[in-house]
Amino acid sequence: MFGFTRFQGKQEAAITTALAGRDSLVLMPTGGGKSLCYQVPALVREGVAVVVSPLIALMQDQVAALTESGVQAAYLNSTLSYTEQREVLLNLREGRLKLFYVAPERLLQEQTLSLLTSLPVSLIAIDEAHCVSQWGHDFRTDYLALNELARLFPGTPRMALTATATAKTRQEIVERLALRDPLIFVSGFDRPNIRYLVQAKSDARSQLLRFLAGHRKEAGIVYCLSRKKTESTAGWLQSQGFEALPYHAGLPGDVRAAHQRRFLNEDAVIIVATIAFGMGIDKPDVRFVAHLDLPKSIESYYQETGRAGRDGQPADAWMVYGLQDVVRLRQMMDESAAAEEYKRNERLKLDSLLGWCEVTTCRRRSLLEYFGDRQEDSCGNCDICLTPPVTWDGTEVSRKLLSAVYRTGQRFGAAHVVDVLLGKATEKVLQHRHDDLSVFGIGKELEASAWRSVMRQLIVQGYLRADAERFGALALEEKSRPLLRGETTVMLRRDLSLAAPPRKARTVKASVAEADREFWEALRGCRQLLAAEHKVPPYVIFHDATLMQIIDRRPRDEHELLGISGVGQAKLQRYGEAFLSVIREYV
Repeated sequence: MFGFTRFQGKQEAAITTALAGRDSLVLMPTGGGKSLCYQVPALVREGVAVVVSPLIALMQDQVAALTESGVQAAYLNSTLSYTEQREVLLNLREGRLKLFYVAPERLLQEQTLSLLTSLPVSLIAIDEAHCVSQWGHDFRTDYLALNELARLFPGTPRMALTATATAKTRQEIVERLALRDPLIFVSGFDRPNIRYLVQAKSDARSQLLRFLAGHRKEAGIVYCLSRKKTESTAGWLQSQGFEALPYHAGLPGDVRAAHQRRFLNEDAVIIVATIAFGMGIDKPDVRFVAHLDLPKSIESYYQETGRAGRDGQPADAWMVYGLQDVVRLRQMMDESAAAEEYKRNERLKLDSLLGWCEVTTCRRRSLLEYFGDRQEDSCGNCDICLTPPVTWDGTEVSRKLLSAVYRTGQRFGAAHVVDVLLGKATEKVLQHRHDDLSVFGIGKELEASAWRSVMRQLIVQGYLRADAERFGALALEEKSRPLLRGETTVMLRRDLSLAAPPRKARTVKASVAEADREFWEALRGCRQLLAAEHKVPPYVIFHDATLMQIIDRRPRDEHELLGISGVGQAKLQRYGEAFLSVIREYV
């Protein structure tokens, strides 16, 4: 059906568990093949499988891909007309569907549950299961009521799936969904094809431009914290010759849908987005994810960067961050109406992310350790492995900085403290008579950007804090006392304001030999025409990896084409002759 000859990772074990009628929790990295874990049992077991998903984009994407593979699947959501919804419900009632996708709020409506409890339900798959966690990064209230499914469908196996969950979140998923004695399958969190690159923010746009120089004519996502910034950044990128489109929840629905459609269907579109974009986006050839602002947590960062390189080919996760990001995020957390315990948990997560940004050992290893996944060796594919940071004894400058914070009354932000250290007689400095202080002008050995780096690192190491309630005013932590008294020393890393290190791994384009370039473009052209004809994104027809295997193995007939990974019976019947005619022309 799907054109694969073998399973990967924990897929087979998860499928076997569902076929045996047992509950399970399946944790696989983005692009690890989670959907096959419930799609295969849905085809084997009697009845219809219900797939709970919070994402309209994911439903549409998966149903389109399943339909192209010859599977009877449908979704029910607000994008369908009344007539279309009636047709889906009729097909469901009459047993013509094997997979039925629905959002949690729609599923829990009385009429939907009434219909489903009257039908043979083969399996219930709860996708993006981390949404049930009140401590998670993407909590959805509707998910809390999904424990009702245990009572309503007592003999039906339930499978919870996610790409992002710490051990604490996994336990919470099991309890809140009332999974019965579930088997838990945890595949490694590592995405070895993604290269992690993190830089201190100096001139974010110039830094982004240097990074994008290695990604011309490639699809990618640029994340920003605010809606306004997504629009201004997209406009600026267009002026720099990139095909860039904004995406955020404030845009009209038809504009969002049009921008998403272009991103999915075209080869080199960059989406500039808030976190409203991305969950459920299954485009395999996203070559980079860039963050112009700090996300809220390591979980959010991992989830967002996981949209890159789902085809297994090299991809980049690039981020710039600064002290202002931390102040702004802390301010947003403090001003929210959430309970104090929740806000405290969010602050701890932000601190963990900031600490990860400042690590001096392998970045991938630190990322995996956060999720309880150990990796002994350095990865060789992150900025720290490729360009090891230089550390230096920062004891003396740290004492100067802490003294300046203390002498100015622990009431001022980073910019003012740096002005005092550099001996700048600004209006604010003169107004508060800080030019009379003993610390005025004692820090001229460093530039302003270097002082900001020292500040960031002292915050991460617990010597300083940026008080969000007082607009980012710097204050001393208890740990600073022995450092000021000269009883301890502190090592700091020297920031490197460099573009991304040269890519070591080959890109998709580079892996096609020059002699086969014309053949490659002809196959892609054929795919593009079929995609337009069938009104689906090109990757739903065939992934790049399938086209590359065609170039490598050069199948001569339908039997040999069926041996290519990703070519199933339905796709062979629909597209086989079109691709074989291209192959005959070039081989």
